[in-house]
Amino acid sequence: MPALKTKTTATDALVGIWTVLLTAFIVATLYFARELLIPLALSALLTFLLSPLVTRIEHWIGRIAAVLLVVALIFTGFGAGGWMLTRQLVDLATKLPEYKGNIVNKMHAFELPKGGAFTKLSQTVEELKQELPGGTATVSPTITQAPGKPETAVASPPRSRSTAVPVQMVETSKANPIELVQLIIAPLLGPLGMAALVLVLVICMLFQREDLRNRLIRLIGQGRISATTRAMDDAGHRVSRYLLMQLLVNVTYGTVIAIGLYFIGVPNAILWGALGTALRFIPYIGPWVATILPTLLALAVSPHWTVPILTVALFAGLELLLNNVLEPLLYGAHTGVSSIALIVAAVFWTWLWGPLGLVLATPLTVCLVVMGRHVPRLSFLSVVLSDEEALTPAEDCYHRLLTPGDGDELELVESYLKANSLTALYDFVFIPVLTTAETDARAELLDEEQLRMLEQSMRDIIEDLGTRPAVPAKEDVERAASAADEKALPPPALAPDCRVFCLPARADRDELGGAMLIQLARQQGFGAQNAPAKLVAGELLTLVEKADVDVTCISVVAPSTVIHARYLCLKLRALLPRLKIVIGLWGATEDVTEATKRLRDSGADEVVTTLADALVQIARLAPPLTDEMTPAPIPDDEEERLAALAELNLLDTEAEPVFDRITAKLTRVFEVPIALISLIDRDRQFFKSQTGLPENLAKARQTARNVSVCGHVVAKNQVMVIEDLARDRRFANNPLLKEHGIRFYAGVPLLAPNGQPIGSLCLMDMKPRQLTEREKRLLLEYASEVMEEIAKRAPQTLAGTAPTTGASA
Repeated sequence: MPALKTKTTATDALVGIWTVLLTAFIVATLYFARELLIPLALSALLTFLLSPLVTRIEHWIGRIAAVLLVVALIFTGFGAGGWMLTRQLVDLATKLPEYKGNIVNKMHAFELPKGGAFTKLSQTVEELKQELPGGTATVSPTITQAPGKPETAVASPPRSRSTAVPVQMVETSKANPIELVQLIIAPLLGPLGMAALVLVLVICMLFQREDLRNRLIRLIGQGRISATTRAMDDAGHRVSRYLLMQLLVNVTYGTVIAIGLYFIGVPNAILWGALGTALRFIPYIGPWVATILPTLLALAVSPHWTVPILTVALFAGLELLLNNVLEPLLYGAHTGVSSIALIVAAVFWTWLWGPLGLVLATPLTVCLVVMGRHVPRLSFLSVVLSDEEALTPAEDCYHRLLTPGDGDELELVESYLKANSLTALYDFVFIPVLTTAETDARAELLDEEQLRMLEQSMRDIIEDLGTRPAVPAKEDVERAASAADEKALPPPALAPDCRVFCLPARADRDELGGAMLIQLARQQGFGAQNAPAKLVAGELLTLVEKADVDVTCISVVAPSTVIHARYLCLKLRALLPRLKIVIGLWGATEDVTEATKRLRDSGADEVVTTLADALVQIARLAPPLTDEMTPAPIPDDEEERLAALAELNLLDTEAEPVFDRITAKLTRVFEVPIALISLIDRDRQFFKSQTGLPENLAKARQTARNVSVCGHVVAKNQVMVIEDLARDRRFANNPLLKEHGIRFYAGVPLLAPNGQPIGSLCLMDMKPRQLTEREKRLLLEYASEVMEEIAKRAPQTLAGTAPTTGASA
């Protein structure tokens, strides 16, 4: 398939260049202004964390006292923690010399075996080091001799190499106190100054948080107060919840680490628990850094390997538990950021702002995602960073349909139907796909061949879905179960039968929309047909007139206009004034009100925009079930028909084996409980042969004509299949059918040799069912066999042209 056409204008190119330059400027600003931005970000972060607590306390003691109390609590907590950690550090420093023996033993445990390859390599390296200047290699003795006289050679003892003596400089004068202060305190001034600045900013932000919020709304909103307020509330809620959950998780982590190390036997367990709590605020690397020192201490204090192994297992097991169970449960619904986005954000902010950037990475990314959700021009941030699906189901389906051959679209359909109904699939996936495809084709982004292949693929999928049994969606099952738990409801009343004919307004996509509707209508038990889009308006009107339907639906898939729908509606209203007309503007979102008014003025009874609404309106417009049954009409040539029946001498005769074999065979072939050969007299229905009738009917061998279904077959002189008699307004209140629980009927007229309909060959069942086209043809064949037997009994006055079944189903 050829690739999608693309067009790039000069404006698009300039917008791209401007976007790149703006991004570079923002990144440069964040980097060079980090000394100012980092304290502001930390202050905002702490304000988000402390605001809920301050808000609760200030209801009792006022804002100023609440802020001061919270700050005092923070100082107290840090002071107590610092004092405890200091004692732990002093205790650790005091005990370290006691662990020297264990450390030496552990080092000896790593000695390499002698004679191995690594031992030889180590010896070679040592020999080379000795040969270097300043090495300790052995010096060979000096040999002197007279020229040409070897016997005069004398060996002198080797002279040892002089060893370099390090020069030690001794400072005799005392250092300047100011220099000592600069040397010791200067490195601490930067972090202490930042901490003090952050503290002051936090206090000010807590005091003025509503004022700051209002100013941000005025600055960022620019008149869009509602959208900006929602964005800020969303960001505040997500960041606050994330920070609170992170604090709880990290404190839990540190507590478990401290308790675990205490029972394992690692000294100063409280110190390592507090260190783990603090370092875990640094994503990804903090927990593993916190593992190093306790593990090294475990190696030092334990003469065996059990304690170090248990220490590593404690950290690793707890980290796996938190990462895979607790954090997804607590963080998943609160951050809204995808996992890969968090990793990329951590790398980005660490590169910009160092370790503090790593700590701030997640809250800052959450804020960016919220901005992308609520600010249209920043929507790309939500697409790139959020945990929402990048493509909607409709967009994903459209993408998969444009790359045929892999069957990915079927996988998407199966996955969607597990959680949603077939109606939702058609309304929210397939209809938008058709709309998007036509829009792209009009913009020359999709050629005719691509559009044709896409529509054919959708047609194949719709036909495949039509062959499957209707399965309720998961949400429907859960809703029904919930309702059943609350109260046992009686079974719903059956909806009336309704014959629906769907007409496409013009294009193939309109026909596809109609195919979806009739499939859903058939699942509801309605008789539905769909006209092809290739027919002109006159042919469509003829089809509707001959079909004798109750409701006609005109299908219009956006971006089609309503002109052709209005034309069809006007013609239908003029031809069939009593016909109910529904117009479906599938996928329409613009000017719906105006289009609805125009279509109603043209004669439409209802205008809908979804298939679900269309089904509701069709059921509402369906003719209601009457309290009384509808008797079969009397044919115009009733007297001639009765005369032909009388001359056959079939009424009030004994059962004949030839006919009984046929009815018995029908029950086996079609798997139905009842099969009949009935004859319709003036006021009664006579059963010439039957298999499976209730005992009282089998014994009487007749019923009144006005309660017979076969009378309708004779009156119309055509095949009649009623899938559910209880939903057909003609038979829903038929006392004979209701008494015996008969729900399905299929009958073929039986003709006398002169062509007059005298009765029917019919099938009945106690449950609704369908009859396939093949089964209809097979039933016609059996009816022909019955008529051949009837023709053998005909007198010469009725002999003539061999009868044929008037079998238009």
